[in-house]
Amino acid sequence: MRARAAKLRAGWGSGMSETLRRVLALVLSGDYLISDHGFDELAKDGILPGEAIAGIAAAIAVEDYPDRRRGPSVLALQHDLNGRPIHVLWGIPAGKRRPAVLVTAYRPDPDLWDIDFKQRITP
Repeated sequence: MRARAAKLRAGWGSGMSETLRRVLALVLSGDYLISDHGFDELAKDGILPGEAIAGIAAAIAVEDYPDRRRGPSVLALQHDLNGRPIHVLWGIPAGKRRPAVLVTAYRPDPDLWDIDFKQRITP
């Protein structure tokens, strides 16, 4: 799992993991939910839910967790309607094919991420 996340952070492939492909297909078909925590975090950072949903179309996988116990998930770099970066953690419940779930979302802290918000800065 860490090797796959590291490959994605390093720009490996197209930035579209299999998990992100599945999430994208579900969201575009309208088969998604936003968790209570997701709603709280969106509000905390002033991100409109529609911006997080619309941003999936151009999302880039930053970290992919296909074997996560709660189900496959992916941290995606997206942008709001003003072009500001958003990190969105999307998941698919374990043992199920649907729906896509927006688990959490936040504006990445520039002190913790590289200039493109694609790689964590390690102290």
